[in-house]
Amino acid sequence: MPLEAADARILAALQEDGRLTNQELAERVGLSASPCWRRVKQMEETGTIAGYRARVDRRKVGLGVLAFVRVKIDSHSEAEARAFEDEIQRLDAVVACYSLAGSADFLLQVAAADLDAYAEFAMSTIRRLPRIKEMETAIVLKEVKPLTGWPVTPR
Repeated sequence: MPLEAADARILAALQEDGRLTNQELAERVGLSASPCWRRVKQMEETGTIAGYRARVDRRKVGLGVLAFVRVKIDSHSEAEARAFEDEIQRLDAVVACYSLAGSADFLLQVAAADLDAYAEFAMSTIRRLPRIKEMETAIVLKEVKPLTGWPVTPR
């Protein structure tokens, strides 16, 4: 679906503040209320807008450590990869997981209370998953530009 300029403005505004009323959103993006509402509803129906969430400061909920874990698995069969993905889905500490091309098979983003909690999770959970061949952890020292939304431009 092509993304029109008005849709891009709507998405950018909602990513900045998902609690805007339709009237506030319409004023911010330069539309009247009815066309703005119709565009938002259409983007919700097509899945372009996948939902609305609160952005939570992880430190204020006790998650002081953020780590990225590169994982290689033993086999590259589709069944083995799917089994690994299914296991990862059940781990609350893994806040994001990406399948990669390159030197690793997966990149996990893990949040933990502190280094001890991360170490325990890594050693007793991640390393114990079946099919793990290798893992490497990078601890985040500083979030320079955390994800706050996707860049949206008309196409």
